[in-house]
Amino acid sequence: MSGAPIATAAPVEAAAQRTLHRLYRQVPGIAEYAAMSGIEERWIWPKARAYEESAPAFGSAGELLGALRDLLAEEEAALPESHTFLAEHATLQQFKVVVREFALDGLTESESLLPVVPRLPYRSGMAVFRVLIDELGCGNEEKAHSQLYRDLLGELGMSTELDDYLEVTSPQGYAYVNMFHWLASRATSPQYFLGAYAYFESSVLYGFQSFARAAQRLGVRHGGYYSEHLYIDEYHSNHMRTAIRALDEPDLAKIWAGVRLTSDIVGEATESAIALARRSAR
Repeated sequence: MSGAPIATAAPVEAAAQRTLHRLYRQVPGIAEYAAMSGIEERWIWPKARAYEESAPAFGSAGELLGALRDLLAEEEAALPESHTFLAEHATLQQFKVVVREFALDGLTESESLLPVVPRLPYRSGMAVFRVLIDELGCGNEEKAHSQLYRDLLGELGMSTELDDYLEVTSPQGYAYVNMFHWLASRATSPQYFLGAYAYFESSVLYGFQSFARAAQRLGVRHGGYYSEHLYIDEYHSNHMRTAIRALDEPDLAKIWAGVRLTSDIVGEATESAIALARRSAR
């Protein structure tokens, strides 16, 4: 779903991504912190810095948001053929492979994002918090997006235990979930997160269409995880734009870097998941 990246970070092997995921889920000591920083420096920082340094000279937040709209329109108009395959041709077993690839994220959706709220200026943080409230079901366990994913997994006869996915998720799938941890808690500025999530909440409106169509075509009753995102994320994307406009001192280069690196990582994870599904039928 992304344009060609301008920076190529050194590939981070599956074992390193698994290690990073484990470290993000604990309180690290000195050695663990050093290991975490080392993986991040090889993986996500080179791309973030490159996109920041090459960001257009936006004159205002409005100009940046206009560029974001253009990027989203370009991506929607040029969705890869893989989305058509998933929507129209994937078997139930292939669909399950895709569901498996995003289970680490789906089972913990938005939990890793909470630390970003106190890092943001008050008005911006409140706009983000309003989005997270919805993601967490407004405190209603049955409506939380993570529970909707559990319902989906349960219907498909798949495990709802996070640990069962630690050894089977691809490096790209790990990068997808690790990215959100980095943006919320580890990036030096929360403004990377604002760009990233403004992009993500908008891109889901077309990015999840193929998932929702596949679930409906295959008769999956608990496809609400995907349809809920299509219903509510336009509202969320408006809140994320508000969060950016509310900044008194926006760092537009960092916000744009968040947009671009998230486009890359989401696109790579989606393409990898569907490619794995296609290969599973051979």
